[in-house]
Amino acid sequence: MERYIYKQLKEWQLSTKRKPLVMYGARQVGKTYILQAFGKEEFEDMVYVNCYKNEVVAQLFSGDVDIDRLLLGLSAISHKKIVAGRTLLFFDEVQEVPAVVSALKYFCEEKPDLHVAVAGSLLGVMNMHGESFPVGKVDIMRLYPMSFEEFLLALGQRALVDILQSCDWSLLSALHPKLEQLLREYYYVGGMPEAVARYIADRDLAAVRRIQNNILHSYEADIAKHTAEETQRVRMVWQSIPSQLAKENKKFVYGAVRKGARAKDFELAIQWLVDAGIVHKVVRTRNALTPLKFYADAGTFKLYLLDVGLLGAMTDVGPERMLVDNSAMVEYKGAFTENFVICQLRTLSPLPTYYYSKDNSTMEVDFVVQSPRRIIPVEVKAEVNVKSKSLFTFVCHDFKSCNLKGLRLSMLPYRDQEWMENIPLYAIRAYMSAQL
Repeated sequence: MERYIYKQLKEWQLSTKRKPLVMYGARQVGKTYILQAFGKEEFEDMVYVNCYKNEVVAQLFSGDVDIDRLLLGLSAISHKKIVAGRTLLFFDEVQEVPAVVSALKYFCEEKPDLHVAVAGSLLGVMNMHGESFPVGKVDIMRLYPMSFEEFLLALGQRALVDILQSCDWSLLSALHPKLEQLLREYYYVGGMPEAVARYIADRDLAAVRRIQNNILHSYEADIAKHTAEETQRVRMVWQSIPSQLAKENKKFVYGAVRKGARAKDFELAIQWLVDAGIVHKVVRTRNALTPLKFYADAGTFKLYLLDVGLLGAMTDVGPERMLVDNSAMVEYKGAFTENFVICQLRTLSPLPTYYYSKDNSTMEVDFVVQSPRRIIPVEVKAEVNVKSKSLFTFVCHDFKSCNLKGLRLSMLPYRDQEWMENIPLYAIRAYMSAQL
């Protein structure tokens, strides 16, 4: 399946300032698949080393770091000659042998012509006990679940993707019904590659849901494996996310996790989920000036899941509710839609994203995005009910001096209202790409 990160991999391959590559990402987002496809397509040969339960590799990297010795050993293990410029040396599940990550410093300094890539869970690589991370000696890429556009490519809808990326609003309006239906399909299937592949194969929605549930179970297992004494608290935060998102303002409330709970009780648990890459944390901003980070209120935030399909599985929302308009999914429509939007935005890096709320008021703007060109306040509407009182107040009154133009996302076609543009939800990534 085609992934946008492939273009970045090509740029890395051809760069004269290339360093060993570390690809981060949550489990099962497709790191192994894309690097193997890249190695097979772009190199004469690839040496693939899976570090999971690989005692031979662990032994090889346990001694002093002598790169020539390591390469000789890896050649013997793989029965292949490793040639700079022709071979991709790919270490997978690298968190299982942390010494491999530490050795990247020496690959960078002593063998800069050799293409070396490693992949592993974000959490595992960040928590390498007894090993040092090679800061400044590696290039880093982050892989997320498949975006809506990548989902369309997987379905063979390249022409639709081209039209989306052109932001030809009149043409998109003519195609609106088709794109809206495909978006609802994406809400159910999400962007985890295994779920997408199964959906493409036979459109078996029950099988897609089983795959999603298996992924959720694997994340639960990771929580138990990595969090030690924090396990119960991490699980409590994780399991509370759907109910947190069901609230009208969706702000994370510690008391919803456990009665009387405070920040100090759960802040480590929340950080673990963020570090593991399985939740997105969106912090509140108090202002609309660049840089938004200067005005961030770190103690007030929202948590979203890394994938909208997994959110559907976690809340056990059936396909009849997700795929059909005006379904019974009233309380969760807003949650799913916001979760979809933040997942699309996260695939565009760098694109700092916050949300805004006013003290002692119900006024809230769902997202405030800092693009290189401008600050973009964003209001998200699940369907076609598009009253935008908060967005209007934010743009035309509270921050009028900033000369902002709002963005409303909904199931309506494109419309420009001078102070605000309305774009269809399915075009959010294409629209924001144009702002970079």
